[in-house]
Order: sequence, then C-alpha cells, then structure tokens
Amino acid sequence: MEDLQEFKKNNNNGNRKRKSQSHSNTGNTDRRSNTLNFPLLMAAALSHSHTNTNTHTVVKDCLTKFLSHPIQPHEATCILSLCPLLLRSKSPHIATLTAQFVGAVSLLSFEMNHQVVSDFHTLKALTSLIPTSRKAVSMAACDGLLDICSTCLGRQRLLHFSALETLMFAFLEVQGSSTLISLSTGDDVNIASLRIGFQKGELPVLLLNAAIILINTCNIEQLRKIPSKLSECFSVSLKEVWREAHKKMINSDILGAGQGMNLYFSNITISDLVESIFRLSINVDQFPALMSSNIVERRIFWSSEDDFKHFILNQWEVLPCVVRRFSGASLEVDEIFTSFMQSLCFKDSFPLVLSSILQDLISCLPIDSDELDILNFLMEVRNKLGCPLINEQDIRVLRTDNQFKQEVHFFQENSDSCRVKTPHVLCLDDMLKCQEAYNDGYTVALRGMEFRFERVALIVDRLASIFGQPSAGANMYLTPPNSQGLARHYDDHCVFVCQIFGSKQWKIFSQPNGQLPRLYDPCNILNNETIDDTRDCYSFFLNEGDVLYIPRGCPHEACTHYDKQDGSVGFSLHLTLGVEVEPPFEWEGFMHIALFCWNRTQHHSHPSLKSLSGILNVMSTRLLHIVIGLIGNSDPAFRKACLVAAASSQSNTNSWLDQCQRTIFSYLISKISRELRFQEALKNVEAAIERNEDPFQQIKWLGYLNQERESVEGHDWDLDWYVGSTEIKDIFAVYVEYKEMAERVFMDVKSKFCNEVSYDDVTANYKLLHEKYEEVRKQYMNGMLSLHSI
Repeated sequence: MEDLQEFKKNNNNGNRKRKSQSHSNTGNTDRRSNTLNFPLLMAAALSHSHTNTNTHTVVKDCLTKFLSHPIQPHEATCILSLCPLLLRSKSPHIATLTAQFVGAVSLLSFEMNHQVVSDFHTLKALTSLIPTSRKAVSMAACDGLLDICSTCLGRQRLLHFSALETLMFAFLEVQGSSTLISLSTGDDVNIASLRIGFQKGELPVLLLNAAIILINTCNIEQLRKIPSKLSECFSVSLKEVWREAHKKMINSDILGAGQGMNLYFSNITISDLVESIFRLSINVDQFPALMSSNIVERRIFWSSEDDFKHFILNQWEVLPCVVRRFSGASLEVDEIFTSFMQSLCFKDSFPLVLSSILQDLISCLPIDSDELDILNFLMEVRNKLGCPLINEQDIRVLRTDNQFKQEVHFFQENSDSCRVKTPHVLCLDDMLKCQEAYNDGYTVALRGMEFRFERVALIVDRLASIFGQPSAGANMYLTPPNSQGLARHYDDHCVFVCQIFGSKQWKIFSQPNGQLPRLYDPCNILNNETIDDTRDCYSFFLNEGDVLYIPRGCPHEACTHYDKQDGSVGFSLHLTLGVEVEPPFEWEGFMHIALFCWNRTQHHSHPSLKSLSGILNVMSTRLLHIVIGLIGNSDPAFRKACLVAAASSQSNTNSWLDQCQRTIFSYLISKISRELRFQEALKNVEAAIERNEDPFQQIKWLGYLNQERESVEGHDWDLDWYVGSTEIKDIFAVYVEYKEMAERVFMDVKSKFCNEVSYDDVTANYKLLHEKYEEVRKQYMNGMLSLHSI
C-alpha cells in the first residue's frame, strides 16, 4: 500500500515525466493498429537475421508506433516478453526505443511497474546498456531505470541486480574534469530542497541522479556491499559537487524560476546529495590506527597507570584537578592537538579568520539519545541535512554582563523580539557579524567539534573508550581579552578543558549537593546570589597545553585577563572534551540491565499474563525497576558512570579497574536487597497512570536488548515488555486488588534476583547494548565528518 501511494505521489508531482508525444488519431483505430503491429514486431524480433536492414526497420517502426500513442496494459504485457531480446539488439536505435518503452510502461501503473521489475532478464538487459559507448543508448537506459525507480520495489530490484554499482562506474567514466553547478529554488524555498543544475552533459546528470536515488534507498547491509574503492571514488565526486553547492548556498548565489536555461537541471536536491555522502561514509573507518588510547591518556590526564588509578579513585566525578603541560613529554604526546591547531591557522591570526571558518561548517542536527537506527535518523532530518549553522544549536555568541552576572546573547539582543521564534539559520552576513561580536567582547562557542574536525573526532573517540562510554563530545570556545563568555553554571557531564591558545582564569565550586546531575535533566544557570561563596572554591589559571578536569555538577566560570606586559596573545581558545553518561551507562542503568537479563532466565516458570500468578510476577519485576530508580534518586553511587566497558576492554580481567567495578556492583545489590520501598513504588506507578503517563518510559531502552532475541518456549517476552498504557492500567488494577499477595511476590522476586544475579552475565549484555549505542554514534560521526571534509 505504501509503495502504491509513493508511486501515485511521484507521478502526481511530476518527478518522472515522459517527453511529450504527438497523439493524433488516438482512438480505436490506433489501438487496432498497435494490435496488428505486435505479430509483426514478434516476427521481426525473433528473426535470426540480426543484421538485416529490413528487419531492423520493421522493429523500429513498430516500436515507434507503440511509443507515439497511449500504451494499453494488455499490449504492454505482450511486448514486455520481447524486451530482453530487443534490448540486446545490435541496433542502437532499437535498443534505445526499447529502453524508452520499458520506462514508459513502468510509469503506466503500479501494477505494470511491478510486472517490469519482476522480469529478471529485462532488468539485467536494461542495466547492461548503461556502460555502452553509445550516448543515446546509455541515456535511454538510464532514463528507463529512473522510471523504474518510481516505486520502492523497483529500486530494491535494481539494487538486487547491482544496478547501483553499474551507475557509479559509468558516472566516474563520463564525468568531466571540473564540476560547474548552479542552484535553483524550483518550487520550494527550503534550503535543503534547492535543486542542482549542471553545466556538463545530460548523461552524467542522469547517471548521478539514478545513483543518488539508489544510494538513498540502500539499507546498512546494502551499503556495506558496495566495493570500498568504488564507494570512495564516488564519494570524492559527490563532495566536489557538494563543495560548489555549499559555496553558492552560503553566498546566496541561487537562480530564480526561469533562470539557468542553459543548464541541465535534475531532481537532485541539496538534501539528496548530502544524504548520499552521509550514507556512503557510514561504514567507513574514519579512525585508522594513528593514535592509541594511552597517547590520549598521557597527554590529557596523566603520565602513568598509577596516575590514572589515583584519578579514578579520588577525583573522577568528585573533585576538579589540573594537569600541567610537562616539558618532558614525547613529541607524539605533546603534539596531540597540532593538526587541529594548524587547521585553524596560526594562533596570532585565528580570530581574524573566524568568519571564513564558520562558512565551511554546516549544522550538526541532533540525534535522539536512544536512537539506534541511523537510517531512521536520516529519514527524520533529510529535509534539513546540509543546512548552515543554526544559532543556539551549533553556535552560541554570548558574553556575561559584569554588573548583573547574566548572559547576553548576541543574536537575540540584535533580533526583533516580536518575531516568531524559529531556528535562526546563519547567513553570510551573520557569520561576518560573529567577527564583529568577538571584537565587542562576545565569546564564540561552537558545539560538536568532533563532527567537524577529524583530529578532534579521533581524540574524542579515544576518550570515550577510556571511560567506557559509547561516545564523547567536544565544544570550542573563543573568548576575547578581558571577557567572560558563559555565566556561572554547572554541566550535566564531566569535562576536560584543553587550553589550546592563550590563557584563562577558572573558578570552580564544589557540588551543591552530593547527588550528580543526570544527562538531559534541566541544569539551572547559577549566579552569585544562589551560590554560597563560602563553599569550597578552586582557582586555576590555565596556560597553553594545560588540561583542567571539572566534574559534572560543579558550578564554574572562566574569564580572560590581558596584560600587555606579560606578552600573552590576550584571547583564549580552548576545547572542552565532554564525557556524557547516557542513562543506560550509569550504574543505575547497569542494575536495570541486571534485573532485565535475570528476569529473562525466569521465563520458563512464568505463567501467561492472563493468569493472576503471571500478572503478579510481571508487575513485581516491573515494580522492582521502579524501586531501583527510587534508590538511584537518593544514593549517589547509582548515578556514577559505569566503567564496566572500559574495564572489560582491558586484557587483564583481574585489573584493579575490573575489581573496582565488581565491588561497586556488590554494594548496589546489597543496597537493593536492604531497601523495601514497595509502597513508595506502588504510589509512583499509580500517580503516573493517573497522569496518563507510562510509568516505565524512562527504561524503554531496555527493549533494545530483546530485538535480536527469539521467544523462549513460544513465549515472546517482548510482548510483555511493550505492554501498552491501557493494558498496564488494567494489569496494575489487578495487582493492587491483591496487594498483600503482590507484596509477598515482590519480596520473593527481589530476594531471588539479589541472590542469583551474576555480574559476568550482566556484563555480556551490557557490552552488547554499549556496542549498539557506540555503532550508531560512530555512524553519525562518520557522516558528519564526511560532509565537512570538502
């Protein structure tokens, strides 16, 4: 049904239009004529005289007549049986006409399209015409493939017959040495919907259009099957087009309707182009073995294993500390940021080229924290992919008012406050204003540096592995002399501040309470009135090469001081490397995984949900998940980052880090065993149901552990886990009705879980989930890096 709707939509929108034909005398006479032509065409096609001029003439005349009048489905069905033979004709004219016929039939209806793509020999013969030396034949074949692509089934069948590889090879063969393009608004003013016009021949445009359509249809496995060298070469060509398109987009060099009549315009849009570049890079290894994790460790944090151990046991998520640049570092360790620094030009001139750097960047659209399907992400953002930087999402230009200690945001201050708030996409004029804002004391903060610079991505990737997290992040801050950017605040993630250029003064306060903030929880902006200045305060002055660690939850602020006599550059440029701990990778998440996995081993003894015993068991296990969350709200140990993935990646399973993780696990199990909280958990679920909320929404990610698991003894536990809100309400009502019995079952479930759960069994499942999160985040990083490497 979806394929049929897509077919109608494509044809209604005119995505594939046949060249207009002169349809004179289109009545019963024409249909009788075509019917009489078919036996003649069959006889000529089946003739063994392949070089007979008269035979060729008969075939050409018959095909021309069929194409000059509306094609009837029953006639098309008859002629399709001859198409494999006709497509292999030695006559270029016959092959061209047959390819046109196949394309025309594909557009007749969804059913006819299905009939065409179901014919193995026709698709194979049509695809084989793409690389021919005769331009007219190649164009007709390519046009035919584009017509077949009007349905999802057609695209999938072409992928099955390796049409994509054929198109990519053919394009690389015929493309010119230079890429000259123009952009046109077409029917849509959306930036990502800008159509691309080429100043090269029509054949390369057709080949590129068809290849992009098929690339953007591929699933992950189909993308993996594209030969790596072919994918790499084709990506280079796509990036050449993207480079020119991006320049014109930034400079607003866009043609209006009716302009560019001498160009070859296709249906390729900016979003189509960048999606193909993104997809082709998903499975590319962006991080060759250029830098090992211990190089990052030694340069940023410590110089030996003992230093790392001391940091984890005494300062990680607890106390700030600074690592000074040491003169005895090896060249490899000392120059970890060298290539990144070089990409930003020399330090003395960097602020002067700020606007030109911003022009090379695009928006890194946010991906949901629990998104584990990169293609689903692409589907959601395909109309926005490739757009320039977005204010407050990719870039912030701000300063802190010295008197009121409040942030002033440059673009908000200079915008019409009455205007409806929509995402502010930076234009060229805005980027030039960023330079002016910097000169006026504003800090320029760029998010997602790991998606824009390969060297930063490499460092961040190694950082994530050190702390056993699926990913990490990097932001860049450029602050002018004698200025403060962000007001005093705390972050929901730990950061390592790496001073690249200049110097900066930092003040860090101890955590307001013993509980660590959670990722994505609201972070209050704190000022002097809400922070007790008698609280522990740490002062650090960072010079180039120094690294400052700030635990999550610690309020902090920083400013630059410029004194001409000290010979400093005055401004400050630093990177903050953030270790973001997603909910599944806190210790509370580990305990949820432990309960979930233990419960799966109990399914053989679980009755159906339709029975009272089944309801009591299911709801008691669910309620224990709620109890774990409640304990996590009061015990700081549950919110700390779980380093199991970091420990298990070490070759020595008896290492101090592994033993440390086992000790924490034992403590948390004993904590759960001692806590009751049955009544509190019951009220928590009841309140959520009254608000029409899912009481288990925050742990829905546990379902990812079941995606590849088969049902146990015919019982599909996925159905129990994804019980709808209405069913939960009904089941909970039964559970409350038998409250005393339910509490006994709950206590029994909790006792068995705490006594039977195995750390090693949980670790295996935890690593599986970790790998799923890590894979998608690396795919996203690969895609964004590819779009920036132009």
